Amino acid sequence: MRSNKKLAGAGLVTAIAASLCCITPVLALIAGTSGIASTFSWLEPFRPYLIGLTVLVLGFAWYQRLKPQSQEEIECACEDDDLPAGKAGKPSFWQSKTFLGIVTVFAALMLAFPLYADVFYPKYNKQIMVVDKADIQTIEFTISGMTCNGCAEHVKHEVNKLDGIISVNASYENGNAIVEFDQTRTSNIQIEKAINSTGYKVTGQK
Repeated sequence: MRSNKKLAGAGLVTAIAASLCCITPVLALIAGTSGIASTFSWLEPFRPYLIGLTVLVLGFAWYQRLKPQSQEEIECACEDDDLPAGKAGKPSFWQSKTFLGIVTVFAALMLAFPLYADVFYPKYNKQIMVVDKADIQTIEFTISGMTCNGCAEHVKHEVNKLDGIISVNASYENGNAIVEFDQTRTSNIQIEKAINSTGYKVTGQK
């Protein structure tokens, strides 16, 4: 029974680690410290392995919990000093199916975090007054370090803080951000600085 508690904890840790690269940008937004957004982006190549490890660990924990107990295991459970007095044979909450179920659901939410990370970012509906269309410029910034939708949303969030931004389309899959802006109110240098402030790096412009 004690091993189940440890397995559940291990499964939870690996699930969080698997999505830490996408959880950090959201934490950075909440804390107001953009620069830490890319702190764990180096974990992205290991994500498939961490997901697999999480599934294996939690799967084994459920197997251990659901398999029929032998007479020897039942007798050992009665002597388990983790159990409250007077409740021999009854697992504590930390060793119950309920706890393992909660851990499994939370782990699943963590593993799926990159799919819904963008919902934590505010949506901008800016009213831009452009006096001369000749002042509108569109630049594609090549960016390294983005690993999920949350990363792209973090870049968009920072760029949209600048005056004169008309639209920002960031993509972690393409590793870029296409920015349309009024060059009389902001510049490509300011936009690059805003992107770099997130911890992701602009590697080129065109």
